[in-house]
Amino acid sequence: MKYAANWSLKTYAGGRQVWHFSPPEPFNKFDDKDWDTDQGRKFLAEMAHEFSFDKTGNPNSSDAVYRQQALENKGIHFGASNGIEEPFLKAVDFYKNLQAQSGHWPGDYGGPFFLAPGLVIAAYVTQTALPTPHRVLIKQYMLNHQNADGGWGLHMEGASTMFGTVLQYVSLRILGMRADEVAIERARHWIKTNGGATAVPLWGKFYLALLGVYEWEGINSLLPELWLLPRKLPMHPGNYWCHARMVYLPMAYCYGEKIKAKPAQLLEELKEELYLGPYADVNWQAARNSCAVTDLYYPQSKFLKLFNKALNIYELRPIKAFRKRAQNFALAYINAEDEQTNFIDIGPVNQAMNTVCIWHAYGKDDVRFKKHLERWYDYLWLAEDGIKMNGYNGSQLWDTAFAAQAIIEGGGENDFAAVLKKANRFIADAQVKEEVKGHEKFYRHDSVGGWPFSTNEHGWPITDCTAEGLKTALLIRALKIVPAGEQVPDNLLQKAAELILSFQNKNGGWASYELTRGPEWLEALNPSEVFGNIMIDYAYTECSSACIQALLKFRSAFPGFKKHEIENAIRNGIDFILSQQSEDGSWYGSWAVCFTYGTWFAVEAISEALNSDIKFAQHDRMKLAMDKAASFLISKQQADGGWGESFESCISKQYVQHQTSQVINTSWALLSLMAMDYTDKAVIDKGIQLLVSRQLPNGDFEQEGVSGVFNHNCAITYTSYRNVFPIWALGRYRRKYR
Repeated sequence: MKYAANWSLKTYAGGRQVWHFSPPEPFNKFDDKDWDTDQGRKFLAEMAHEFSFDKTGNPNSSDAVYRQQALENKGIHFGASNGIEEPFLKAVDFYKNLQAQSGHWPGDYGGPFFLAPGLVIAAYVTQTALPTPHRVLIKQYMLNHQNADGGWGLHMEGASTMFGTVLQYVSLRILGMRADEVAIERARHWIKTNGGATAVPLWGKFYLALLGVYEWEGINSLLPELWLLPRKLPMHPGNYWCHARMVYLPMAYCYGEKIKAKPAQLLEELKEELYLGPYADVNWQAARNSCAVTDLYYPQSKFLKLFNKALNIYELRPIKAFRKRAQNFALAYINAEDEQTNFIDIGPVNQAMNTVCIWHAYGKDDVRFKKHLERWYDYLWLAEDGIKMNGYNGSQLWDTAFAAQAIIEGGGENDFAAVLKKANRFIADAQVKEEVKGHEKFYRHDSVGGWPFSTNEHGWPITDCTAEGLKTALLIRALKIVPAGEQVPDNLLQKAAELILSFQNKNGGWASYELTRGPEWLEALNPSEVFGNIMIDYAYTECSSACIQALLKFRSAFPGFKKHEIENAIRNGIDFILSQQSEDGSWYGSWAVCFTYGTWFAVEAISEALNSDIKFAQHDRMKLAMDKAASFLISKQQADGGWGESFESCISKQYVQHQTSQVINTSWALLSLMAMDYTDKAVIDKGIQLLVSRQLPNGDFEQEGVSGVFNHNCAITYTSYRNVFPIWALGRYRRKYR
C-alpha cells in the first residue's frame, strides 16, 4: 500500500500506541492550506482510494497496515517438522513479529459505529480541527461500512440503525461531504424512510443537541442533581456500573449547561435534512421517547417513563442553587476522572464528552483542554478500511497476558524466551502501583495491585485483567527466565491477590471493575435503548473464572498467604459459576461470542479447581457440570471438525451457528475439551485438523467473523484473537499429546 507508508504506529514505554502521519514534501499536516491545492487534493483522493474496502465478504478488517509494516523484512524461522510441532511453532514465530518493543501486542479494537462520530462532533463543537489526513481516512472508514440500504448499524456486522446512520450522516457532513453526494442522499433516504432523526436513541439525541440541530427540550431530563442524592440511596449514580456513570456524568453536565455549537450554515442545513418536516414544526416533547424500531434493543420501562415524567416537570423550574451545586460537582468529578486517567478517561465516549465539558468550562487555551486533544490520538486506529476509533485506548494488557499464557502452555519458553521476557516487562509496567487521588470521594474501588485492560496510564483496574496479569506474572516467574529484579515483586503479587479478594461479591461471583453496588431493579432505569445490562456491574462467568484461576495459581506460589480466605473465595466462586450453567450445559459469554467463550472460561475454572488439593462439597456437581459442558460442545461441532458461532448468539441468548466454522470458536471449544480431559481424542483431533488447515503459510490465520461483544448488543473486533487462541489450542494439544 503506497500511501499507507506515510503512516506509522509509534509505541511508547508503558504501551501507549499512536498512529503518526508523515507527509511527503511539500505538504504540512498542520496547515490545511497545503492540502487545498491541485497537488494536495490529488494526494488525498489517491490515499482515500487506496483505503477503499469491500465489506461484502467480511466487514472485519484484517489489520493489514500494522501487520504489513511489523512484518517488513522479517521471515519465519521455523520450517517443516513432525506432528503438531510445525503449526504451533510457526504460529508463535509469526505472532512474535507483531510484538512491540514495549512488550505488548498492538491491534485493532474497533467496530462500533458510535465512537468516531462522538470525536468528530466534539472537534466541531470545540472548533478544533482534526488533521486533514485523519479526517480523510475517518471519512473513508465511514463510507466503506455503509450498508447496501444506505444506513449504518450499531457496529460493523449490524443491520442499519437510526443511531448508526444519523451519527455517520452528521459526521460525514462535518467532514466535508455535500448534501447532494450519492452516499449522503442514500443515507438521508434511509433516515427519512425510518422516521427521521427524532427517532434516534438517547445518545444520538444528545450528540445532535450538542450540535444545536436537536433541541435540549427533546431530551428527557439528565438531572445533574442526581449526584447530590445521599450516597446510600440505590438510585445514586455512584452505584451505577462505572462505564454508565462516566458517560452519564458529562452528559448531565452538558444538559445542565445546555451546551450548543456555534451557529453555522452547515447546522442550519442539517436541521432541514434530518427531519420529516420543517425543523420549526418538530414536537420536541413527543420526540423525547421516540426510538426507531431498528434500534430498540432495551425499551424504556414503565418505571423509567414515570421517572422521566417527574424529572421533566422539575426541569420546568429547576432549583437554581441545587443545579449550580450539581454542576460544580459534576465538573469536579470530570476533572478527577481526567487526572486519574492521564486524560485518557475510561473510554472513548466519555473522553470526547469530557473534552466538550472542559472546553466549555475553561476554554481552548486551558492546559486541561490541550491534554484532552493529545489523547484523542490514543484512540484512533488505522487499518485497511481507514481510521476508526477503538473501544479503548487499546487492549494491550489483555492481549499480552493471553499471548504469553498461550506460548507457555505449548512449551514455547525455550524457543521464545525473548518474547516472554518482553511480555513480562510490559506486564510489570502495566500494574497499578499507586492509589488514584480522590478515589473514595469519586466512587472508585481500590486500585493498587490491579491491572487495567490497556495501560498503566489508563489505570482503571478490572477484575479479570488483574487476574490474567497475576496469572501471567506467576507463570513467567516459574519459568525462571527473567531475573528476580525484573519480576513482579512479591508484595505486588500479594496486593493483586488481595485486590481480587476485595472484588468478590456476596453471591460468590466477580463483576468487571467493581463490586456490584446497586440492586438489579436499577436496570429498569436504563435509558440507552440500544444496550442491555449497563446500569450496575453484574457478576460474570468469565470474570469469576479468571479470578478463581488466578487465586489457584497464587495459592500454589504463596501457600501460606491468606490461605483460608483464598480457599473460601474459590469455593464460593465455583458455586457462582455452577449457578450460571444453562440446562444444555453451556455458559453465556458476556464479553465475546459467546457460548463457546463463556463455556471455555467456566470449564477452565472448574477443571483447575478439581485438579487442586482443595476439598469441594460440590465435587460431584462440578463433575456433572463438566460432563454437561462436553455434551453441549460436541453437539455444536460441525462436519469439518470446527465450531462456528454467530454474533447473533449474544443478542438472542441462544446458540446461533455461524455460516462457517471459525478458528476462534474452534480454539475455545478445543481448549475446553482438553481442559476436562475429554476421552474421545478423535473429536479433538478433528478440531485441531481444522485449525491446521486454516493456518496460512506464514503462520498467521485469516480474520474471520467478529469475536468480541459488550452489553449483549454491540460487537467489537479483537484482531489478536485469531492468533492467540489457535496458538493456545495448538500449544495445549502439543503439551498433552506429543
